[in-house]
Amino acid sequence: MAQRIATIKRKTKETDIELTLNLDGTGANQVKTPVPFLNHMLEAFSKHSGFDLTVRAKGDTHIDDHHTVEDVGICLGQALEKALGNKEGISRYGHFYVPLDEALVRAVVDLSGRNYINFALDLVVKKRIGNFDTELVEDFFRAATDNGKFNLHLEKIHGRNSHHIVEAAFKSFARALKMAVATDSKIKGVPSTKGNL
Repeated sequence: MAQRIATIKRKTKETDIELTLNLDGTGANQVKTPVPFLNHMLEAFSKHSGFDLTVRAKGDTHIDDHHTVEDVGICLGQALEKALGNKEGISRYGHFYVPLDEALVRAVVDLSGRNYINFALDLVVKKRIGNFDTELVEDFFRAATDNGKFNLHLEKIHGRNSHHIVEAAFKSFARALKMAVATDSKIKGVPSTKGNL
């Protein structure tokens, strides 16, 4: 099987990002962005997906964290799509529930080739986790799904603490994605009646 690794470089007037994703890794990661909470979430994503992830990002965080968070999401989505190639032999679908104390979040993924997100974490707009705006969580996942061309339902079932909810979201997404990209020797070709994804 070909190596499922992709590197994406994105440089704009607002950000400068290089991201490498290895779908068949061990969860090793080196993440360095100017947004500490994003670093924490990406490290958790790598650990729980089993994907190797390297991120080097600079951004205009003196203005706002938005550009950096969204552009890292763009790069992650593009890297996922590129690493998957033609998607032959993958499971395609994945789902996972992750509890974190009082929080419980469900993620359901379809690597369909069509982007859609149902973002239902019910976070308080403008609420902050440390210095991090929780509204950026949706921006990150929307950028990833739009650029990765996959379907994601991300839903809070229970939860009060925003940090717990968001961390459970990243972990459940990671575990669902791990299931969806897994290869299955019983699957011949692309897992779609249309013949492509």
